[in-house]
Amino acid sequence: MGLSNEKYNEIQREYETIRLKNRHTLEERRDYVYKNVEGYKELDDSVVSISMDMAKKRLEGDESVMDELHALLDDLKDMKRSLLKGAGLGEDYLDPIYDCPDCHDTGYIGSERCHCLKDRIVTELYEQSNILDYIEKNNFDTLRYDFYEGESLDLFKRSVQACHELIDTYDTHPTNLLLYGTVGTGKSFLSGCIAKDMLDRGYSVIYFSAISFFDLLAKEAFGHNSKEDLYNPLEYIYNCDVLIIDDLGTELSNSFTASRLFYFINERNLRRKSTVISTNLALDKLQETYSDRVFSRLLSTYTVCKLTGPDIRMLKKLS
Repeated sequence: MGLSNEKYNEIQREYETIRLKNRHTLEERRDYVYKNVEGYKELDDSVVSISMDMAKKRLEGDESVMDELHALLDDLKDMKRSLLKGAGLGEDYLDPIYDCPDCHDTGYIGSERCHCLKDRIVTELYEQSNILDYIEKNNFDTLRYDFYEGESLDLFKRSVQACHELIDTYDTHPTNLLLYGTVGTGKSFLSGCIAKDMLDRGYSVIYFSAISFFDLLAKEAFGHNSKEDLYNPLEYIYNCDVLIIDDLGTELSNSFTASRLFYFINERNLRRKSTVISTNLALDKLQETYSDRVFSRLLSTYTVCKLTGPDIRMLKKLS
């Protein structure tokens, strides 16, 4: 699970706020009942006194006292519920209040994360990914093969399989993916498929166009912001489970972009994180643009998938 400690702690503070809110609501309800439901407070007080008396008897060696206590408490509970019902408040009016009754607003059931915490984490990861709107329509559920035929269809099927392998083996063997080919052949679409599937499984994903990615790196290197201001976003890029760089080659390429790309490829490999890169550049042009060193590292540490065929975006507009 790829949520940062800072965000995880923020979510835990949200749970604490929920618990405090519900506790306050319950206290207000109890105050109302004590003031407006005759006899209820006396029954509540008797529960405390009876429990204390029974505890004293048990300490004195009377083991049968527990059965008697349970019977008395059950009777008192029935009486209290009857009073609440008679006041038109509902028998469960003073029961503990939980937004999530399964985990009692703790986020955990035993040592396992509750479904509410898992959903909250996934929502946070979606918001951080920069790709939320895109993956609503570009995901495995909307994947189609009918735009391809012949060799293009074979290549596309192999690329889809490579995407599934990246997703399914992430825990045991994180892999990288380089998608290259002509415009509109499905490279960005497959990146979206990976992003949505990984986010739905609770992994962290961040998406950048190549232009915005290198702009951020330039600000880090040449800007006037303090390191503290830039530390968190850059660390997230280093450490997110899947980093997607879309349309590599559309940025202004120079020695800076080549050196930074090599650094990020290396660093994420060392941290055993997956990176997905898509580009319209042919392999020889990729080598020419980013140096032999970058090209060699891509070929040796990435699954390389070629996509060909018509411009599917244009076909969809015309259909």
